[in-house]
Amino acid sequence: MQHLSNSELKQTAANYEKLMVPALFTPWAEQLLDASGFRPGHRLLDVACGTGIVARTAAQRAGASSSSIIGLDPNPGMISVARGAAPELDWREGAAETLPFDDQSFDIVTSQFGLMFFEDRQAALREMQRVVTPGGCLVVSVFDDLANIPGYRAMAEIVEQVAGEDVAAILQMPFSLGDAETLKTLCSDSGLSNAEVMTRDGTARFPDSRTMVLADVRGWFPLADISLDDEQIDEIVRRLDSALSAYRAPDGSLSFPMPAHLIVMKP
Repeated sequence: MQHLSNSELKQTAANYEKLMVPALFTPWAEQLLDASGFRPGHRLLDVACGTGIVARTAAQRAGASSSSIIGLDPNPGMISVARGAAPELDWREGAAETLPFDDQSFDIVTSQFGLMFFEDRQAALREMQRVVTPGGCLVVSVFDDLANIPGYRAMAEIVEQVAGEDVAAILQMPFSLGDAETLKTLCSDSGLSNAEVMTRDGTARFPDSRTMVLADVRGWFPLADISLDDEQIDEIVRRLDSALSAYRAPDGSLSFPMPAHLIVMKP
């Protein structure tokens, strides 16, 4: 991320908000908050908040009590876009591995689809546990295994054919904690002895194949120093359109299963 200017970081975050959040993250924000038991008046911290969909959804539920909601992310571009979308909330830059908060500061701590990218996953889980109050709740989501997500399984295969193994490996990174048993071991090794790992159904919805491809290419590939030219993008879109024909509606929109695991810890 260091090679990108602030304007480039913000543009990538804006693409992420426009292309990825509606298709993948908005419905899961509701599931995270449901699992956490969040209510108006709760102090909530959303770790690796991205452009802030979980915090914004919580604020909608909280109404006048939304002043106790904080979103934290290490990427200044994400924080800038989040602040623009909801300037009334508290947005801060910071890392999951070293949370800048006192012990037992929050009733609810959430982290949506960020754990896979943390430099030290155990440290991040320990830190999130540290700042939860007794009787509070920690909820972390990760995507299920790629084998159970047909849309991205097909896209990963096509990207490897068109752009090579290295780019395909980046595309598969969000699914790197998809094995539930591996996730349980990670929780145990991190000291979350009473955490429960549960799998929940979800659905990805894109208006068309091109939007699905651009969501990754424009929405977060630049953070991994990955760029594809227009010819590669067009070829991936063409092949993906054919590969996902069973998931395409008459209007061209795509919807396919997108299950995820939730780590739920109630101290």
